[in-house]
Amino acid sequence: MLSPERIVTNWNSGAARIKGYAAEEVVGQHFSRFYTEEDRAVGLPEKALAEALAAGRLEMEGWRLRKDGSRFWAHVIIDPIHAPDGSLSGFAKITRDITERKRNEETLEKAREALFQSQKMEAVGQLTGGVAHDFNNLLMAVLGSLELLRKRLPDDPQVTRLLDNATLGARRGATLTQRMLAFA
Repeated sequence: MLSPERIVTNWNSGAARIKGYAAEEVVGQHFSRFYTEEDRAVGLPEKALAEALAAGRLEMEGWRLRKDGSRFWAHVIIDPIHAPDGSLSGFAKITRDITERKRNEETLEKAREALFQSQKMEAVGQLTGGVAHDFNNLLMAVLGSLELLRKRLPDDPQVTRLLDNATLGARRGATLTQRMLAFA
């Protein structure tokens, strides 16, 4: 429980277990001590209470600090408490340590990303293999036709040079397709 001035007024065993402080160490202290330095610098503790007051309740997640300085991922619920006359009596604040759940979610997300990358690489490999296979078939038809032309045309050095260049280009293309098939 917090006072309207944001001072810890009540501390239970769950809070002691999660944060590592005994009640006598925190009762009377400002509640912002449990927020990270980065969050305090941007005024998050005050913003959270202001949002809870405006909306009637606030649920949020973020890093919080334990007594030993370690961080844990917290799920926080803050409810403003009002006196019968409508004035603010304070705030009820519940903090749960959900670090393990956060780690599991991050691990799952990394696995999903790895699976997506793997699926992309598989698709690229299949596409590359299909294109290379089709291109290789076309090159074999070109090479076969060039060989038939070589046999049917008269011996002409200019024509032979052109056929040799075409055959060399087709063989280089075949070598390239073999590399693409190996990649696939």
